This record gives sequence, structure tokens and C-alpha cells, in this order.
Amino acid sequence: MSGRAPEAADLRRLAHHPIVVALAAMLAAGVAGLALAAVAGAAPAATMTALWDGMFGTDYAIGASLNVAATLMLVAVGFTIAHRAGLVNVGGEGQICAGGIAATAIGTTLTDAPAAITLPAVLIGAAAAGWLWAAIAAYLRVARGTSEIITTLLLNFVGLALVLLVVHEPALLRQPVTSSETLPQSEPLTAAAQLPLLGIERSPATIALWIAVIAACGTAILLRHTALGTRLRAVGLNPDAAARLGVPVRRSRFLSLSAAGAFAGLAGGLLVATAPFVLAEGFSSGYGFSGLVVGLLARGSLAAVVAVSLVLGFLVSGGINLQLAANVPASTVSIVESLMIVFIAGAALWTRRTRKPAAPQPVSDTTEPAGAPR
Repeated sequence: MSGRAPEAADLRRLAHHPIVVALAAMLAAGVAGLALAAVAGAAPAATMTALWDGMFGTDYAIGASLNVAATLMLVAVGFTIAHRAGLVNVGGEGQICAGGIAATAIGTTLTDAPAAITLPAVLIGAAAAGWLWAAIAAYLRVARGTSEIITTLLLNFVGLALVLLVVHEPALLRQPVTSSETLPQSEPLTAAAQLPLLGIERSPATIALWIAVIAACGTAILLRHTALGTRLRAVGLNPDAAARLGVPVRRSRFLSLSAAGAFAGLAGGLLVATAPFVLAEGFSSGYGFSGLVVGLLARGSLAAVVAVSLVLGFLVSGGINLQLAANVPASTVSIVESLMIVFIAGAALWTRRTRKPAAPQPVSDTTEPAGAPR
């Protein structure tokens, strides 16, 4: 019996691991997605074939999936930083838009500079724009006590509207109209501002993946092995106790939420620096919401952020092919993502309820009997 108890404890810890819980949520949501596709009239075999072809069928599909995963990874890394300090960043979409606008403005202006200057300027400008965009909500949170959930959510709509404005207004970023078929979009970024390819044959995959992985690894080191990471964790667990210990709670929260915006802004810069190298309406394509899903599924683990981003990146690319090849509604993938959030919330609730209470302390032999004189 003594040997079975440690094994049961190990299994319980494994079942509560963020990666295991995330994969279980994805599996359950995938089964629900297949049921929805069947209701829409698609045969399960055709659905699975279309999904597989969209994810791994060609080198182009794999490269596109890796680019999507890189974008989701950066948004989720930022979400994790803010969440470590007890904040929830739901403004990834607006921050992506701010970063994309800044990257386009820089990438279409620096026409004569070499790539060693132009590309870093594009990415740094995108990150700075995302930082400033999130700083609006961060300031309102620490100075006025306004919920960051509401402010970041509302700023999403402002960011999307700004993209529409700059790509439709000739005085801003819209390309010159040469014919009635000219789309409302920006001019292409200069060649020096475009991300290099990974080198996979017939694949659009760029070094965005390596940038995202390096960002995730660096953030993991910062959160786990530095004093700043310890302070953020203390603020997230108990801000009042952290303040009594001398931790600058307001400054820590401001920096964490602004940093989340910087990572999302960088993701927007990577999007416009990838083919077709233009800013167009809808370029963010719901990546802010999908990155939020990745952050929730990862539950604070940066290793899980990398893994879940890759899985969800391939799922998003496969979902596009579902609509084209199997006539499955595009909203099915969004429903699957929403179900993942519901399942992960249920898993967190189950984890708390199944956690064993602490063992009671043994009563001392010197305890006075009831009714003894004092």
C-alpha cells in the first residue's frame, strides 16, 4: 500500500500539469468540433482529411502554420507576463493593430536604409507602439483603478478602426490608386524591411518563429530566475502583502501590462513584415483572441505557451482549409477555441476542488482537558 500512494500522487500531479490539461482541453474541443462539422453536413473522414491537408499537406501549409504559431506565441507570452502580476490583457488585437501601423509607417518610409537598420527599426517601432497602446490601459488601472479587462477590450475596437482609417485615407498609408481594382491597403514594405525566410523549400515560413521562441525562453528565465519575476509573482499573489514588503506594486503592474502590449505589437510588426508585406484591413485576423486562448491554456507555463501555440497555429491553418475543402463554416474553429476556454476553466475548477486539504496537526499531550481550571 505504501508504494501505491506515491504513484497515485505522481499521477495526480501529472493530471494537473498545464501541458496535460491543455492537451486534454484541445482533445475535448476537437471532438466537439467534429460533431459540429457533422451537423453542418461534412463527413468525419472528409473533415479530418481536409484538416490534415490544411495543417501538414504541403510545405506551404506547414510554413503558414508556423507563421501563425509565432504570432500567437508572442501574444501569449505577453499575456503570461501580465497575468503573473494579477492582470488580464484581452487587448492583444488592438495592440497588434498599433504595432502593424507603426511597422508599416517605418517600413514604407526607410527606402534607402540597409536591412541591418530597417528591419530592426520596423520591429522595435512595432513593439514600442504596442507598449504605448497598452500603457493607456495600464495607466488607467494603476492611477484610476479602472478594470484593465474593460479598457483593453475597448481599445481593440479603436485599434481596428485606426487600421481602417490609415488604409483608406490617401494622406496616410494607403497606396496610390492606379485603377478601380486597387485594394484599400498600404504600399508594400521595402525589401530591407521584409523578414527573411527560414529556408524551407516552397514555404512562406520566416524567422518570426525563432523570434517568438527566443522571446518565450527569455521571458521564462526572467520570470523564474530574476528578482523582477519574483516581484511580479508576489504582486499577482497578494498585492497588499507585496506592498508591505516594499514591492512597487503600481509600477510593477504598469510595466507588466505595457510589456504585454509590446509583445503583441511586435507580433503585429511580424505580420506586416511577412508576405504579402502590406497593411490591409483584417490583417490581424483574430490573432489577439487566439493568443488569449493560448495564454489561458498554458496557465502560466512558458513551455506550454510554445507547445500550445504550435498546436493552435496548425489548427487555425487547418481550419481555413476546412472551409475550402469540406464546406465547414469558418466559425467552427472559433467555436472550438471558445470551447477550449470553457474546458480549461472547468479543469482549473476541478483542480482546486480535488486538491487535498492539509493534514490536521496532532494534538499535544500537554493539552489541558476540557473544563480544567485556568
